[in-house]
Amino acid sequence: MAFQPCGWLLWKVTLLFSLFVVGEGKYKGFRKLSQGEDISRRALPEEQWFTQKLDHFNGADSREWKQRYFVNEAFYKPGGPVFLMIGGEGPASPAWMQYGTWLTYAEKVGALCLMLEHRFYGKSHPTVDLSTDNLRFLSSRQALADLAHFRVVMSETRGLTNRKWVAFGGSYPGSLAAWFRLKYPHLVHASVATSAPVYATVNFPEYLEVVWRSLASENAECPLLVKKASDTLMERLKDPKTYDNITKDFNLCSKLQIQTEMDSAYFLETLAGNFMDVVQYNEDNRGFEGVMGTNITIKGLCGLMGDTSLGEPYNRYAAVSRLMMETFSLKCLDASFNNYVRDMTNTSWDGPAAGGGRQWVYQTCTEFGFYQSTDSPNQPFTGFPLVYHVKQCADFYNVSSGQLAEAVAQTNEYYAGYDIRSTRIVFPNGAIDPWHALGITKDITPDLPAVFIKGTAHCANMYPARSEDLPQLVLARDHIYLLLQQWLKQ
Repeated sequence: MAFQPCGWLLWKVTLLFSLFVVGEGKYKGFRKLSQGEDISRRALPEEQWFTQKLDHFNGADSREWKQRYFVNEAFYKPGGPVFLMIGGEGPASPAWMQYGTWLTYAEKVGALCLMLEHRFYGKSHPTVDLSTDNLRFLSSRQALADLAHFRVVMSETRGLTNRKWVAFGGSYPGSLAAWFRLKYPHLVHASVATSAPVYATVNFPEYLEVVWRSLASENAECPLLVKKASDTLMERLKDPKTYDNITKDFNLCSKLQIQTEMDSAYFLETLAGNFMDVVQYNEDNRGFEGVMGTNITIKGLCGLMGDTSLGEPYNRYAAVSRLMMETFSLKCLDASFNNYVRDMTNTSWDGPAAGGGRQWVYQTCTEFGFYQSTDSPNQPFTGFPLVYHVKQCADFYNVSSGQLAEAVAQTNEYYAGYDIRSTRIVFPNGAIDPWHALGITKDITPDLPAVFIKGTAHCANMYPARSEDLPQLVLARDHIYLLLQQWLKQ
């Protein structure tokens, strides 16, 4: 799986679909991957290992572990800066050491490029398992301290003490890039914080509100059709006599069983995730790092939802689900909440959620919230309210709703939320990306500029350039480079 350095905040959909092979879409708007996205033609860098502290905030704890990192020296010129790509909530992909906009910048300024994998993700295993007791060492603060220690030691061992370091990251790693500059200004000279949700919030219904607007930007009827389908499904879930038909309609792996509101919410959220994932990453260029499903777009989904030959909107909604399964070569859809609980409470590094699901949900329960609930009338889905998300914190990690609320408040108190006071941080965001609702979309100061890119989705400016890129995306990349040029002279 390759999710970095633009994090996989929509983790449930990624967890379900990421391992499967993409097929070709039937409807207009399902684009094929372009020729330039094949990474097999380039030799990827070897993984390297850095001795890291387990607990940076307890001097009496001397335990250490090995953290994975990658190096690209191809563009480095003596005296040049150091670019540090920050890993996030999934395995670090070495493809980013060969492709990406940051390397275009690196070539122009002669930068040495490093990428550090986030603790508890990928192959960076600080503890023997993922027990809740061990996960107490997983936090953004520990991750920032990892970055700081890595920066200090690498500067000493590689003779880079007087070099200017620039941090890069997208999504959660984008937040880390901003916070690294904020909390360790003596170690990092500037940061590019792409699609960074810097404000923590327990309830995040605005995510689905942006999904509505993004679908409507393609076709005003599209989100209305999705809402009608979701409402119809919600009504049918109230009658057990419909379960056999629903099982068949959505090609479920086992007969639908709705015994609790959690069962219903999980099923409804799983289906909504088909749209959430496509909107978040609409028409991006993730294919270069091996991510599948990038050929499915908002245009394609809305075309399917508008296909009257399929019958009522409910049928079209089911057709979307079947298309996603076909695309990822899934024989059936596992919509069992009990199976999900089983996977998420497996604490082994070999467990089905060890790729990042169990770890990231822990971070949401202990730092960020970010729960994409249906607690808003201005969004197209039904049936997975905040209480459904919060209960998982208690079930998986014994974190109460009160503890969650306090943890989120502490996060904003520590990092300042939207009220960041620093210099030399640029905040690119895409207007289609739902995460921009928790990001910086307007300049804070001239030295804390925002780059708001209309028509683009999550982390779009980070991916390799293509001929079909929107003009505003091309201009955004150029603007960010000009800022870096200016800041590196300071």
